[in-house]
Amino acid sequence: MRRRLYLMRHGAVAYVDAAGRPVPPDDVPLTADGRAQADAARAALADVELDRVIASGLPRARETAGLVAPGKELETWPELREITAARLSSIPADELEEAFVHAFRGIVPNEKRFLGGESIDALFDRVLPALERLVADDTWDTALVVAHGGVNRAILSYVLTGERMFLGRFEQAPGCLNVLDVGEPAGADWIVRAVNVSAVDLVHRATRLTQMEEYWAEMVWEGGEPPSHT
Repeated sequence: MRRRLYLMRHGAVAYVDAAGRPVPPDDVPLTADGRAQADAARAALADVELDRVIASGLPRARETAGLVAPGKELETWPELREITAARLSSIPADELEEAFVHAFRGIVPNEKRFLGGESIDALFDRVLPALERLVADDTWDTALVVAHGGVNRAILSYVLTGERMFLGRFEQAPGCLNVLDVGEPAGADWIVRAVNVSAVDLVHRATRLTQMEEYWAEMVWEGGEPPSHT
């Protein structure tokens, strides 16, 4: 008998202010769209008995988890926080768009630093032990983990390959669910049931942009307008 892990990305937030300038990401709350995405995920999971509910500890993940699983005890695992970037001002202006938009493109080398900040290797160093700790605890049957786009990619990549290989082409829409089953021996028998399931947009009609392209398009940079939302 396999156990079920629902791996979710937090709902939508706004990382830029009204003028298009980046804002500190750690404390941003969900937008109205983000709350609607969490509500839709709660409806999708209405008949699922969750034994454990875990969030990264960042407010956007905790808020999402609270909306998806109201009344459930919420565990905070700080090691599941999103991969951290350096200050965007530290990246040369003529390299910024390429670095930003292509941050999660293709097979990302483990030594690559996300926007000049934390490396993929460092991300794996904290996320994989957390995953192993969760799987090693056999007291639960069904768990919900609310994390982030980079974190979820790391977990999905590891589950599929069995290696510390970061597959950046796994898109993670705001509020999406990934459905994973794990059997025995613990952590060795993974089955990926579904990836990037958006309860509010099942066939992803709303956009063909990646999230990094969406974020770039929201920003106003000195000397020019952001790219179009086409």
